[in-house]
Amino acid sequence: MSNLNTTHHFDVIIVGSGGAGLSLALSLPQHFNIAVLAKSNLTDASTFYAQGGVAAVLDETDSIEQHIDDTMIAGAHLCETEAVKQTVEGGKPSVDFLLKHGVQFTLDDQEQLHLTREGGHSQRRIIHAADATGHAISTTLVERAIEKDNITIFENYIAIDLITSQKLGLEEQNRALGLYALDEKTEKVHTFLAPFTALACGGAMKAYLYTSNPDIATGDGIAMAFRAGCRVANMEFNQFHPTCLYHPQARSFLITEAMRGEGAYLRLPDGERFMLCFDERAELAPRDVVARAIDYEIKRLGIRHVWLDITHQSPEFVMEHFPTLCARLLELGIDITKDMIPVVPAAHYTCGGVVVNEHSQTDLDGLYAIGETSYTGLHGANRMASNSLLECFVYGMSAAQHIQDHFIADFKFPDVPAWDDSQVTNPDEDVVILQNWDELRQTMWNYVGIVRSTKRLQRALHRIEMLKREITEYYQDYQVSKNLIELRNLVLVSEMIVRCALERKESRGLHFTLDYPELSEEIRKTVLIPPFFEVQQPKVNQTTN
Repeated sequence: MSNLNTTHHFDVIIVGSGGAGLSLALSLPQHFNIAVLAKSNLTDASTFYAQGGVAAVLDETDSIEQHIDDTMIAGAHLCETEAVKQTVEGGKPSVDFLLKHGVQFTLDDQEQLHLTREGGHSQRRIIHAADATGHAISTTLVERAIEKDNITIFENYIAIDLITSQKLGLEEQNRALGLYALDEKTEKVHTFLAPFTALACGGAMKAYLYTSNPDIATGDGIAMAFRAGCRVANMEFNQFHPTCLYHPQARSFLITEAMRGEGAYLRLPDGERFMLCFDERAELAPRDVVARAIDYEIKRLGIRHVWLDITHQSPEFVMEHFPTLCARLLELGIDITKDMIPVVPAAHYTCGGVVVNEHSQTDLDGLYAIGETSYTGLHGANRMASNSLLECFVYGMSAAQHIQDHFIADFKFPDVPAWDDSQVTNPDEDVVILQNWDELRQTMWNYVGIVRSTKRLQRALHRIEMLKREITEYYQDYQVSKNLIELRNLVLVSEMIVRCALERKESRGLHFTLDYPELSEEIRKTVLIPPFFEVQQPKVNQTTN
């Protein structure tokens, strides 16, 4: 019998409170009863930390075609054409959505939206709020969500697993019915039921030792969807942001790409610029090129970091364009108007994810995935800067429309049992979780990083499979905790990354392997089918005569 105090009924459940989740919540009609689950506080999402901006064709010298071409080139032509077209064409409506909800972007002298440029873009097309765009978007959308009477917010609720008709042993077509989530404050597991569930809980880059991501980025949505029977794709493409601050007092602090867009140089310890040796676009080459170049120089010279230098620009220019960075780095003793910044690549973005269609639908009825959790086909082998926030809004709004069109007012729920933890005990050794966590992240960093080899990947898989067995055993025997839930998800997603990487017998975009340094003539994506990781590699953008 369900415990009514811990069972909640809604029309739509959204896991995640970043740009993807909140754009869906705010695009749904007022009469929908919506739950938003945030694993931490509401603004603790990757959106909040995004410094760059939102890419959109707004200038008359720019065009949809140019933005599409730039995206395809940056993604090493593995981007799916229809997804790119849908996203780029959704640029103007996305900007209108943000402006309508009150996001304050930086304006130019003519009081028009100021456009900056970032790596891979042939035009200035990035709208931004100084150098803290994510902060402006996140705080504004959170304010709008709090104002809505139809949106109930659950902070510090950690999603554990999806509830599906198949898991309940029902013979009907498998569909999502909701999920179980742990209330971290009371340590009780709650049951959330709804005809529609959306996973908008970010990527999985906490799998790596060094990352720009917040602590919440543990691949929860990707892992839960896979366990529920959804395909995932292109998990081998993990973007390493080239310029993360190297400083003992600032973990996960990103130095925005817009700094290179406004003329900053990358330098070696002797002051030499090195990017022109690797690419004619120099510092404005796509992220995979820049990250590999930095990684190469760090390993070649045996140094811990390189330098990012904007001191040749006037102090007024630097202060105007990068006020947040100036202030934060000054706290750490770095005056960027006079001092170079120590930087190192760090795991930044999950280009693969849960396979979805143009409406963000997954393989499971009633289940949607949006933003970094999803694989739309937009990013291909490498995400172009500032396309990710755009994707959140385009697909968030598309999912909202689809849910509205297919809403079932009198949806009949089967009997769903409450979470049963009567057979488990309190964990007596949390150190086991911490040990496994450290081991996993170290393994991923050393063996599945910017440069890979088959031998390294096989070693990584062996260790991950061992860790997975230990964690599964632990999960079955002990009460769930935030650390255990996250570790269980991360180890599964890490396995996906390694298995996809082993299947790709070429170097393309973010996936560079010493054993297959050449580009294959065939453009294929890597799809993993649950539960046994069966692999499919269909061709991308194949035209039929």
